[in-house]
Amino acid sequence: MGSEGPKSVVINVSGFKKFQGVAENPTETIVNNLRSFVEKRGLPSGLTLGSCTILETAGDGASPALYKAMDSGISKTGSTTNEQVVWLHLGVNSGALKFAIEQQAVNEATFRCPDELGWQPQQFPIIDADGGISRARETSCSIEAILKFLKKKGFDVVISDDAGRFVCNYVYYHSLRFAEEKGHKSLFVHVPLFSRIDEETQMRFVASLLEAIAATC
Repeated sequence: MGSEGPKSVVINVSGFKKFQGVAENPTETIVNNLRSFVEKRGLPSGLTLGSCTILETAGDGASPALYKAMDSGISKTGSTTNEQVVWLHLGVNSGALKFAIEQQAVNEATFRCPDELGWQPQQFPIIDADGGISRARETSCSIEAILKFLKKKGFDVVISDDAGRFVCNYVYYHSLRFAEEKGHKSLFVHVPLFSRIDEETQMRFVASLLEAIAATC
């Protein structure tokens, strides 16, 4: 599918390293292999795969790396008016059987176990300036249209309104706030373990997800 109109879309993608209970994070593999996968497969006209970043599975201690990655995503693309920059974050839900598009993140960090840097906040506001822990931020991506696109391709995918309170939600909240400030878009998608949905299927899913985002921006 070609892009509609002159708008070009740049999608920067992140995944995570291992964490407690997940010795091999599928998102690390997916993001590390994504560029070569889409180069072989081809991308629609107007869609560019930007940066591919692997983040430490940590909250506060890893946020400088997150902001560095997001800042570099801006400097690489510049400020072309007809260019839409999107941040796509991938995380694993080890209990999931299907893919989940996350609608929102909340301003609360309550980690069920310490992150990879040993931090374990409880009912902690992610951004103090945003007020209480009940504050939520929603993605500006067209998630219903993205869902429809992916279902047509045969993927088992749902929309979720709860990204948890662990590192995935923490990163998503920061990214949504950053995206709003910069006029970008941000989306978080949870994937299952490879033992639930195999690596090849997940690679095809993420490549199709890039196309879905570009087609609906």
